[in-house]
Amino acid sequence: MSRNDTQKVILITGTSSGFGLLAAARLSAQGHFVYATMRDLKKQQPLLDEVARRGGQVEVRALDVTQPATIAKVLEDIKTRHGHLDVVVNNAGYGLGGFFEDLTDEEIRRQMEVNFFGVQNVCRQVVPLMRQRRKGHIINISSIAGVTATACLGAYNASKWALEGFSESLFYEVSQFGVKVVLVEPGSYPTRIFTDNACYGKNYHDPQSPYYTYSQRLKKLVHDHVQKSKKDPEDVARLIERIIATPNPKLRYISDFSSRVRVMIGHVLPPELYEFIFRKVVYGNKPNAV
Repeated sequence: MSRNDTQKVILITGTSSGFGLLAAARLSAQGHFVYATMRDLKKQQPLLDEVARRGGQVEVRALDVTQPATIAKVLEDIKTRHGHLDVVVNNAGYGLGGFFEDLTDEEIRRQMEVNFFGVQNVCRQVVPLMRQRRKGHIINISSIAGVTATACLGAYNASKWALEGFSESLFYEVSQFGVKVVLVEPGSYPTRIFTDNACYGKNYHDPQSPYYTYSQRLKKLVHDHVQKSKKDPEDVARLIERIIATPNPKLRYISDFSSRVRVMIGHVLPPELYEFIFRKVVYGNKPNAV
């Protein structure tokens, strides 16, 4: 890509692994100026290796979405060097597993602090820059968990549903200033969120919990599903790339066909039938489980 108007200045949060890492590597290989941020810079090597493999170059910065001062520092660097920001990809986040009774108040609040308030912290500082320039893309990485809920992911569902509502509202608020807000809603992909980065409430594995049998069954179901999945996480990076190149993108994009089908089924089937299928899959043959 030549140094022209197609080259974007892009800020991505949560780039130490998963979608953020792949998006940073892909976009940098296309010649964009990518500021790849993460909370812990000790985890940057996998990103640097992937970027080098693709022949790109990124600026790695420390940024914790729950600490506004770290956001301001990175944005000040960007403004000093470029004078503007074209795209922000709010990818930082994690999934917390656990039935509601097994989760502590602190665990649930931390989930919301990162996945929801963290995005708001970034947007609060980014929107004025883009509004003044009357141009920019804000891409918020949500999930189909923000569209359809399931058991044992109540805190994660809540954080993504909140993100969906906030993003839709922001979409209408800033579109008049030329700023585009987009939600990307991936399904489950074989990334480290289900392995090294998997996060469970501290009572998730407590045999004394009334939900223990079901939490362990769900954990195995998810593990087996992800292990068998043929979906390529690069799909999400490709989608982000297409959105950035689209002057007037849609508000919502589901990244894969199977997830679109799941969401459609949830909207079309009668609630009683959907519940029956869910219980059969999750709880086995026990009709009155939990």
